Amino acid sequence: MNRLSRIFFPVVVLGIGIFTGLVLMATGPEVTLRLPIPALPTVETQIVQPQNYQVLLRTQGTVTPRTQSTLIPEVAGRIVSIATNFRNGGSFAAGETLLVIAPTDYENAIIIARADLARAHLVLEQKKALAQNALHDWEKLGRKEQPTDLTLYKPQVASARADMAAAEARLQQAETNLARTKIRAPYAGRVLEKKVDVGQYIAPGTIAATIYAVDAAEVRLPLTDSQLAFVDLPGFGEQNSKHKAAVTLSHRVGNVIHQWQGRLVRTDGAIDTASRQLFVVAQIDSPFQYKKQGNDAIPPLKIGQFVEADIQGQRLRDVFVLPRSAVEIGDTVLVVTEDRHIERRTVQVALRRGEQVVVSAGLQAGERISLTPMPFARDGTAVSVFDENNENSEARLAKVED
Repeated sequence: MNRLSRIFFPVVVLGIGIFTGLVLMATGPEVTLRLPIPALPTVETQIVQPQNYQVLLRTQGTVTPRTQSTLIPEVAGRIVSIATNFRNGGSFAAGETLLVIAPTDYENAIIIARADLARAHLVLEQKKALAQNALHDWEKLGRKEQPTDLTLYKPQVASARADMAAAEARLQQAETNLARTKIRAPYAGRVLEKKVDVGQYIAPGTIAATIYAVDAAEVRLPLTDSQLAFVDLPGFGEQNSKHKAAVTLSHRVGNVIHQWQGRLVRTDGAIDTASRQLFVVAQIDSPFQYKKQGNDAIPPLKIGQFVEADIQGQRLRDVFVLPRSAVEIGDTVLVVTEDRHIERRTVQVALRRGEQVVVSAGLQAGERISLTPMPFARDGTAVSVFDENNENSEARLAKVED
C-alpha cells in the first residue's frame, strides 16, 4: 500500500493542477487585441499673415568731430599766458583767446612802421610842392613847348607816393602781426590735444593744439551691398535735403543703453577696397551736451567712442516676418497643410536681421508653418501640431478602436 500511495499521490496532484488550469482558462475574460498608436512628430506652428516691415540696418562706427583743426601760430615768440580752459578736454567759446605770445617786438615794429610812414608822407608832400613850383616857374618863363615829366617832378612824386603806400602796408602788417600774438578760437569747441605751454618759444608752423567744434559730430558707418539695397542714400546736391535717413546710435554703459539721434548726410566718394563696403556718414547735432530723455539724462558723446547704429531703411510692404528657426538651409520652410502633413517649400528671403527673417515671396496669407526644425522631414510626412496634441491623439485612438 505504501508503494502504491507513493506512485498514485503525485499523479492525482498533477491531474488536479491540470484540471484547475483548464477551468481558469475556460472561465477567464476575453483579451481584446489593440494596435499600437503611431507616434507622430510634434511641431510648434505659426499662422503667417502679410504685414508692413520697417527695415533697420545694423552697423557700427566710431565718433569723430565734424570740424577738427590744428592751432598754428602765424608769428614767432614766447608764450606768456594761456587760457584757464586751454587743457585737454577744455571747452572754449568762439573768439576766445586761448594763448598769448609776447607782444613787445610787434609793438615796437608798429612804432617803427609809423615813423617810416610819417617820413614817407613828408617826402611825398615835399615832392608835390616841388612839382607845383616847377610848373609855376615854367609858366613864368613863357615857354611854349611842353615841359617834360622829369621837369615837373612827376616821377619823383610817383616814387614818393609808392614809398608812402609801402610804409602804410608795413604799418598794417605790423598791426596784423601784433593781433596774431593772441591766438583766438575760430569756433566754439573743445581741446582735443594741447602741445605747448607757458614759457615755450614757438615759431610759425608749430602745432599748438588740436581742437574740434562742438556743434556736430560724425560717424562713418560701413554698409554691405545687401544693406545698400534697402536704404535711400543722399546723392549729389542733396546735402540740405530734409528727407534724410534717420540714424539711431546706441552705446551700452553697464546695464544702461544710451541713444542719440542723427541722420545720414553723405557717402564716401568710393567703395573701400579693403572691406569692399561703402561708408556712409551720419551726423549728430549738439552731441556733446547733456540731454534729457524722459527721466534719464543722456551723457554727451565722446570723440573716439564706439557706437552701434540702426539706420532707418525702406518700408517693405506685404511681407512675412518669420523667426529664424522657421527657415532652414536653402531658404526653405515647412508648411503644415490642413490635413497635418508637411510640405517643404522654397521662399524668397528679402532680409535677415537678428532672430527675424523677412520673406517677400513663397507664402500665402493664413498658411501654417512649422517652427520646429525638421531637417530630414520629407514631403507628406504626417505631424502632430503642438496646440492640438490631445485632440489628435484621441481622434487616432477612436479610429483604431473602430
